[in-house]
Amino acid sequence: MTLTVTPDPVLPEILHLRPLRRGDARGWFSETFNEAAFRAAGLPVHFVQDNHSRSAEAGTLRGLHYQAPPHAQGKLVRCVRGRMLDVIVDIRGGSPRFGRHTALEMGEGDPLQVFVPEGFAHGFCTLEAGTEVIYKVTAYYAPSHDFGIAFDDPALGIAWPFAAERLTLSERDRKHPRLADAPQHFTFAGAPA
Repeated sequence: MTLTVTPDPVLPEILHLRPLRRGDARGWFSETFNEAAFRAAGLPVHFVQDNHSRSAEAGTLRGLHYQAPPHAQGKLVRCVRGRMLDVIVDIRGGSPRFGRHTALEMGEGDPLQVFVPEGFAHGFCTLEAGTEVIYKVTAYYAPSHDFGIAFDDPALGIAWPFAAERLTLSERDRKHPRLADAPQHFTFAGAPA
């Protein structure tokens, strides 16, 4: 597997992974996960669950979600159909980037994958109808440890691609607390004790 790994320019713990696509007259082929290649790049290789979502309409927002310890999840995210705006927020107390976010467009025409480690909230907004997202996680889904932060928290300053009244969200995602009011489940490794 040929894999290019680059840190995100805003949140360097977030990794952009670009597997090589080989194409010919039939289309293309890409190896999206290879344990040896991931291990050689210093990435997690123990994924326990694959998730696949399909959003019927453009403007569907899912997030901003995370799982708390001891069931915290790292995620390997890719868009396999349509297009989306992927958003990741640093929620590690004491982090010099606490509350900062990065946003990037992902779509079926680009093999880009994003690794989101523990300590970050993740969400996305679909830019096309029928968008499908697949992500691998490093821990099983644990409903008792499933949390979120408000997608529209003004302190985060996220520029979603649709006005709030045009977004389609679950009732749960409309009720998450702002980051300042959310429980602090993660601490930055370099924070003073």
